[in-house]
Amino acid sequence: MPRPPILPIAAAILVLAPPAGAQGPVATATPAISVDTLRSVTQELSSDAYEGRAPTTAGEEKTVSYIVKRFQAAGLKPGNKGSWTQDVPMVEIAAGNVAPFRFTGGKTPVSMAYRTEMVAATYRVTPRVQVANSDVVFVGYGITAPEKGWDDYAGVDVRGKTVVILVNDPDWQTMTRDGPFEGRAMTWYGRWPYKFENAAKHGAAAAIIVHDTEPAAYPWAVVQSSWTGPQYELDEPGNHMDQSQVIGWMQLNKAKELFASAGKDLDALSAAAKVKGFRAVPLGVKFSTGFTNAVRKSASKNVIGVLPGTSNPDDYVLYSAHWDHLGRCDAVNGDDICNGALDNASGIAGLVALAEAQAKAGAAKRSIAFLAVTAEESGLLGSRYYAEHPVYPLARTVGGVNMDVLNVNGRTRDFVLTGAGKSEIEDMARQFVTAQGRTISPEPNPERGGYYRSDHFSFAKLGVPMLDGGSGEDLEKGGKAAGQAASEDYVAHRYHKPQDEYDPKWDWSGAIQDLQVYYGLGRKLADTPTLWPNWYPTAEFRGIRDRSRAGVK
Repeated sequence: MPRPPILPIAAAILVLAPPAGAQGPVATATPAISVDTLRSVTQELSSDAYEGRAPTTAGEEKTVSYIVKRFQAAGLKPGNKGSWTQDVPMVEIAAGNVAPFRFTGGKTPVSMAYRTEMVAATYRVTPRVQVANSDVVFVGYGITAPEKGWDDYAGVDVRGKTVVILVNDPDWQTMTRDGPFEGRAMTWYGRWPYKFENAAKHGAAAAIIVHDTEPAAYPWAVVQSSWTGPQYELDEPGNHMDQSQVIGWMQLNKAKELFASAGKDLDALSAAAKVKGFRAVPLGVKFSTGFTNAVRKSASKNVIGVLPGTSNPDDYVLYSAHWDHLGRCDAVNGDDICNGALDNASGIAGLVALAEAQAKAGAAKRSIAFLAVTAEESGLLGSRYYAEHPVYPLARTVGGVNMDVLNVNGRTRDFVLTGAGKSEIEDMARQFVTAQGRTISPEPNPERGGYYRSDHFSFAKLGVPMLDGGSGEDLEKGGKAAGQAASEDYVAHRYHKPQDEYDPKWDWSGAIQDLQVYYGLGRKLADTPTLWPNWYPTAEFRGIRDRSRAGVK
């Protein structure tokens, strides 16, 4: 089948009514966005030569060099005081000799095999981890949310103990957005980094999440591929010794076996954990495991290019995407390279294509920065490091767009704002989407917690409004059924697997639609010095933004 035609955009002019704070309508000319760039960058970065683009490997060296070359060719300037890169101090921890999870003291001993039934890791920078005969406590969803009057750790001391935690939020089965934790939409409290962080705050020696495909929003194979290779953390003082000794996941069927051995019913306790006032339940069994760690400290790199502004060069509009993927991973049919073509070579391709388009249009009043960050797959580490050690002050960073997986399924009739209802930058994006004749659709899978799973979150936590949005599932060819099928097929068969490989048959016309929105939004922010989008008053990030902006003249 021939590819659907891409609408000519070289001469397109979008004239939009300004949001609050802008002075008059702004005309934004959209230069052509290169499909050849999208194809060539994605194909190159996802080739086997880059070995899956794991941080601190030879694959990183090739990746960084290639991105710098494309930024330079696009017309950008080095973005970090004359350098194209920012060092990100990293520590790599590779678990070895992982002992099975062993639970004793119940009706029968329960053992869980590494990789197939459980995975284990640690944030601690130490040569060996050992947990022996630790009391096990079921803490429901592992949430402490004072503003909601919710505390799964109330009335229990888990210091030195092992906590077993459910994935997602208590109201994830509510199909609407109603509920104490936004119903079907996953909140930060439902994400695994939060659960491990909160367990550590309560002194748990080990924290184990029960994997369940629907509330986790991905199958066990994703956990296995993501958690069985080297794990990365920022290299910080203290070596993360304040964290739990062991963090990990267990398969749902093994969790049921464990609870049955302890004389408990996992389904009944899971139902009880959904109700406010739930109290943690000691299981009366003990947990043991241990493993060695190969520790390697090194520096990964963020890549930064900039198009300097004319009249307001000290204000910055930011585009971001992560360049890393999983590197070598568990083999599938003999293939052990997780190439990460869509996730996220495509996002870097979009970053380069936008750099070309913005440079072709000429300098804007404000500076436009392009940030390719490392270690997103390891917990947003590259963006977190930049946000905590910004090259450009966050108080002078106006806002921007993050790109993580572009649409290669064709043009859509709709556009989805991930985590909608948080910032005024969404209102600006809506205008560009509407100008394309598209509608805004609700997030199709809010239970996946997408808002907290990509690099924009690192900036949001520190107050910078960043758009996370893109094509919906209502394809012009095939409608919602085809779009949903394509999305589900990717998650089930390619996401975080060696099968995420470049396909020359991909249809990039939907990506072009989205990149037009990103271009127009970024250009409007860059050419309107009076425009400072903020978070809505109810957003959790409003206070920090107000405080940071209060000191700017």
